[in-house]
Amino acid sequence: MLPPDTPINPAVFSRPARERLPEWSWDFSSALDERMGLVVGELGANRCVGRCPVEGNTQPHGIWHGGASAVLVETLGSLAASAWARQSGKAAVGVDLSVTHHRAVRTGHVTGYATALHQGRSVATYQVHLYDDSERLVGTGRLTCQLVAARPPA
Repeated sequence: MLPPDTPINPAVFSRPARERLPEWSWDFSSALDERMGLVVGELGANRCVGRCPVEGNTQPHGIWHGGASAVLVETLGSLAASAWARQSGKAAVGVDLSVTHHRAVRTGHVTGYATALHQGRSVATYQVHLYDDSERLVGTGRLTCQLVAARPPA
């Protein structure tokens, strides 16, 4: 069962970032996100949705790697927290991450839905639900970010 908010149409992931994401995030990715094939389909302060292919992100047993779940939770929660922090000229830095794995996935994609639990002046917390292509819950995670003074780009 998908989260209570509206599920994202998978076709969104094939549209260019400039059509689906805020301008500030167009070049906001990491080498790890790219290596995992992570694509963000929706990004805002209250919700961030992204997905990764299972292929290439598996453990030796051929199933979705728990570390891949952690990366997906951290990235989606951090992006949403960054969108929240930007409104007050701050940046978001992850300080606490937890992930619980519920079922194995061998093929397809894992899609994560990060939704805000708390948005304060110095801390933001996001709950992330992870689903397989059959809309079965794969895992849940929570990320808390400290909101700090933004640094100018290097």
